[in-house]
Amino acid sequence: MTKYQLLFIIEDGISEEEKEGLVTKFSDLITSLGGAVTMVDKWGTRKYAYEIDHKNQGYYVHMYFESNPEVPAEIDRQMRINDKIVRQMITKL
Repeated sequence: MTKYQLLFIIEDGISEEEKEGLVTKFSDLITSLGGAVTMVDKWGTRKYAYEIDHKNQGYYVHMYFESNPEVPAEIDRQMRINDKIVRQMITKL
């Protein structure tokens, strides 16, 4: 299995329960696709370097996971569909 790093930003205007739900949703997605989440680091709300969609801050989440090479494409697809995810980036380590 290949190691990956995932960083995503959740829209700031939602409740803490919804934020936790999104983190759990994507962790469970990785696991259900045969991967393993090795670390989840919630950085919390931070200011953007520049305005994104007329917003100045968002909730940052950083994950490390191991999976087959097909899994990151599916995670990226699911995140692009979700309106609450502002930005995402998956990097192969």
